[in-house]
Amino acid sequence: MTVLQDSILLITMAAVLPLLLTYLSTRYLIKTLTKKGWVVMDYHKPDKPNVPRPGGPAIIIGLLVSEIVIFAISSDNGVLAIAGATVVGFIVGIIDDLRTLSGILKPLLMIFGSIPILLLGTYSPYFTFPIFGAARIFLIYPILVLFAVAVTANTVNTIDVLNGAVSGFVMIATLPVVFALLLKEQFILATAAIILVSTAAGFFIHHRFPSKIFPGDSGTLALGAMYGAITIVGGVELVGVIAILPAVMNSFFYLSSVRRFTEHRKIRVRPTVVLDDGRLVAERNPKAPITLVRLIVADRPLGEKEIVNNILILTAFSSLLAAIVAALTWLHF
Repeated sequence: MTVLQDSILLITMAAVLPLLLTYLSTRYLIKTLTKKGWVVMDYHKPDKPNVPRPGGPAIIIGLLVSEIVIFAISSDNGVLAIAGATVVGFIVGIIDDLRTLSGILKPLLMIFGSIPILLLGTYSPYFTFPIFGAARIFLIYPILVLFAVAVTANTVNTIDVLNGAVSGFVMIATLPVVFALLLKEQFILATAAIILVSTAAGFFIHHRFPSKIFPGDSGTLALGAMYGAITIVGGVELVGVIAILPAVMNSFFYLSSVRRFTEHRKIRVRPTVVLDDGRLVAERNPKAPITLVRLIVADRPLGEKEIVNNILILTAFSSLLAAIVAALTWLHF
């Protein structure tokens, strides 16, 4: 079998296996969680239906099984580091789903997600900029890596606001990362990124409006940790940051208004109000936190599906910018 055939086989596996695993695992989990009464209220619906949660176990099955297969084929330490970061994200998230961690403890625990990357040395102290090339930041880069997975995981977690938002967001934002890694000819890591896209897609089918299941922090932190780990190990950090700008802005708005790390479940005044017809409108109380959703509905009330579509359009735009940056950096005209 040729190298090209091997690559096609890997990419096909990365696209199909996690999609099927996540889709089927989520279907099973919906039934199991509902029977056990592990449900939460969907506050953004007029009738406040109960939705099973967390869907993280289905997401980690799709991610981890596929990553193990890739590692077994490639023996690439980068894949191992990514898998390690993803597992840490899931463990911290599932603890939070079951126990509810404090607003500051959760990001602190997520620092452990960077340890596999540092221990295996699967990073490069060169930060690449478009046009200008690479800058060597040997001394400070390991410190940045230490916090990077925690930042991306919690940033992705903040965009889990409405039905289908976080799964659709990750699915779109990872595409320019795949593109950048292919341009760099890092085909194994590109395969790992495709696994992330495929897993998010498999979950999105059940998570889209109206959601049949919520990912919980075990799902969002696993997705965010894997995203951050891929960008670090692949050396495409700038592309990764630009692609998730909507979530970065959401985190910035939230923290600047709340002015502390706190669990969103402990916020007394919600940023939006659900009208009788199901549309969401911005909360006028000045104590309500500023969020991306609140800004989207500041002008007029919108339905939940419309709001999520706006978030995904913003993500598509930021991902296009990220792809342009990737092309300017690694595509030789």
